[in-house]
Amino acid sequence: MAYVMDIVMRWGHIVFGVAWIGLLYYFNFVQTEYVKEADDSAKADVMAKLAPRALWWFRWAAMFTFLSGLLLLGYILHMRLSLGITLGALMGTLMMLNVWLIIWPNQKIVIGLESGDKAAAGPKAALASRTNTLLSLPMLFFMVASGHASPIANGGVWGGAGDMAMSTMALVIGLAIVVIVEANAIWGKMNGAIQSVSSVITSSIILTAIMGGVVYYL
Repeated sequence: MAYVMDIVMRWGHIVFGVAWIGLLYYFNFVQTEYVKEADDSAKADVMAKLAPRALWWFRWAAMFTFLSGLLLLGYILHMRLSLGITLGALMGTLMMLNVWLIIWPNQKIVIGLESGDKAAAGPKAALASRTNTLLSLPMLFFMVASGHASPIANGGVWGGAGDMAMSTMALVIGLAIVVIVEANAIWGKMNGAIQSVSSVITSSIILTAIMGGVVYYL
């Protein structure tokens, strides 16, 4: 029974995650680029009919990915908490909070569901969305590594010993990287590393390599 529950929890987490990250990529790679080139009537139709539907699925997929992840994490805690899953879960949690606390409140203004300064709300939502795209590949990498790539997944656990001991240096550096990225999403601005589709994809791959290297080598 425990094996079946493990599979079901992982399956549910993946299904919700696919929906969430798929819509994240849709917004960043498809809709945003289309709106830049569309005429005014097409933009209005997107904002009135398409965006509200997509945002509904987007935010609830994020929430249920997070909730199913909590259940799965609770199960994992009975075994061991690796450095990889710790950093992956942290990034996933921040991404969910970005959806509910930054992207959605500002997008409601952009699409006209609430009154407010659209000129200010749009860039705030876009920056948080781009940040989530930047974090998505390292987050997904650690989620996969936690189950299939033990040298990266098994950085250790708190309170362990020997090969079970979590590297304090790797943990601190990993946390620092994530905090810096998230701080920019809250108080910073759109920079060249994440401004275009090609740049955010490239930056996300580089960030994955850096964080994977920190966990693996440190």
